[in-house]
Amino acid sequence: MSEEESRGLDEALELLNKPLIKNSIVTIISLAMFVATWWVVAILADLVYLPTPPNVMEALIDSFANEDPNLGVTMWQNIWSSLQRFGLGFALAFLVAIPLGLAMGYSKIFDLLAKPVVEVFRPIPPIAWVPFFIAIFFYFWGPIMVIFIGVLFPLLSNIYFGVKSVEPILLDAARTQGASRFQIFTKVVFPYTIPFLMTGIRIGMGIGWMCIVAAEMIGGVGGGIGFYINLQAGLGLYTNMFAGMIVIAVLGLLTTGIMQYLENVTNRRMGIR
Repeated sequence: MSEEESRGLDEALELLNKPLIKNSIVTIISLAMFVATWWVVAILADLVYLPTPPNVMEALIDSFANEDPNLGVTMWQNIWSSLQRFGLGFALAFLVAIPLGLAMGYSKIFDLLAKPVVEVFRPIPPIAWVPFFIAIFFYFWGPIMVIFIGVLFPLLSNIYFGVKSVEPILLDAARTQGASRFQIFTKVVFPYTIPFLMTGIRIGMGIGWMCIVAAEMIGGVGGGIGFYINLQAGLGLYTNMFAGMIVIAVLGLLTTGIMQYLENVTNRRMGIR
């Protein structure tokens, strides 16, 4: 092997050892193995409710290109409906969780008052609220409130834990410098909780997608991916049902992946591994 070929081989090996490239290759191999297994099982089982990957892919492409005859909308419109609900529910949870988590973590009195109530509601699955929220807020705001409940507690827990995790030495140093209680909160406590907040957002996004699909399947109207999946299953159109499930998986991966990237960037800038 010539020196130039050897150098080229070393560069290729070095490229493969980069975390991003390595993870991408492993992901592709893993997904390929899953699809191959699914394909083989679907052929051997020969069940109407377990279509093969090519049939599902054909239905997926068609759902974006043409309107569904039963709904009168394309998959793009279903995605937009779900994203609207998801965004509103997440925004509401964000607005409530941040001040509540900071207050509970920073104030012992407020923590004693609020924590028992939070602990009573936290174990209740978000989907259990669907009938109540549909009855109170009807079919548009009902699913949004389910997302709100689902996202609220991961955000709240991470913010609360972040405040409680502030190093005492940092608080002592701020007091030594003559910082007021408000200054300690704004200059020390809140910045310290930002990485925990980012983690809570990432976890909340994953839970939020599960909540929106379940809520739309039970009480959604006017489109939405969960509504689409439930309708197609009820009509026996299982290729379309699986196509909707793939859309949810892709949206979940995209949103949590973006959030994971932002979390890593934030942690690096704050000197956290």
